[in-house]
Amino acid sequence: MKSRLGLLAVLLLSALSAFPAHAADDFPQRPLKIIVPFPAGAGPDNVARLVGQHLQDAFGQAVLIENRAGALGSIGAQEVARSAPDGYTLLMGTNTTHASNVATLKSLPYDPVKDFAPVIRTSTTAMVLLVNPKLAAKDLPQFLSYAKANPNLTAGYGSGASQISIAQLQSRGGLSLIAASYRGVPQAMTDVMAGVIDLTFGDFSVAIPQMQGGTLRGIAVTSAARNELTPGLPALSEAMPGFEATIWYGLFAPAGTPEPVVNKIYAECAKYLAMPETRKKLADVGVMVAPLTPAEFGAFVKSEVVRWSAEVKAAGIQPQ
Repeated sequence: MKSRLGLLAVLLLSALSAFPAHAADDFPQRPLKIIVPFPAGAGPDNVARLVGQHLQDAFGQAVLIENRAGALGSIGAQEVARSAPDGYTLLMGTNTTHASNVATLKSLPYDPVKDFAPVIRTSTTAMVLLVNPKLAAKDLPQFLSYAKANPNLTAGYGSGASQISIAQLQSRGGLSLIAASYRGVPQAMTDVMAGVIDLTFGDFSVAIPQMQGGTLRGIAVTSAARNELTPGLPALSEAMPGFEATIWYGLFAPAGTPEPVVNKIYAECAKYLAMPETRKKLADVGVMVAPLTPAEFGAFVKSEVVRWSAEVKAAGIQPQ
């Protein structure tokens, strides 16, 4: 009897271990969903829609994009963490949802490492310090002089990276700013255009079109050095050594998603990101293709939690 039970157990385990690979052969059999934890029009949203369209074409199934903004992306991230681990619900995560939130939020409703299966890092980008075109300051030296002469300028943020950049601007630049939280970067940018607040940090993908249209003025970039996409703008590090806030986007599935399913999604995304036309589309909005495999992405996220937690502490940001 015991031997028969043992044999059944072995057969059951074999069947279970083989199931994911078999399931991936037919994946997907229904529509997929990519949750973007930031508003429509934000950098992660732009990338999610491009990647989602390719997956839809490749898989022959609809790929829906849902924006679940709020609480620095933690609302949307939590929803994906609690979703069924079958590959049908994905998250376009960022360094905010999967790194800086660990230090900026007192009670994070998910674990960025344990609750997710990394699929692929899609891209990296930087941000631009943006002001209203009517502001007297037209370049970085003028802005710093103006901000010192006019303390308590209002600065809006809609992500962890923008919040940390504002804090760095204060600490490294010796400025006094009043920080205000927004549901997303686009909303903060809208208020800068309307003159409601004085400045914000916007992702390249949403900042560059506004700068080109003359509705916002770019002062400097947050990358470690000048960026080839905005050659006329200096890096903030030129005036404030050590200033850097490079950000990234990437797809995650819930923890426990079968590895063959993760690999199938990764393979299609990697194929799309390698296309010259994809690189151009992303570069046109200030996003650089920078794919990582699931294993590489997982290790990268762990290192980013450490890095951004240190940035939060150095910037003197108190968890909220």
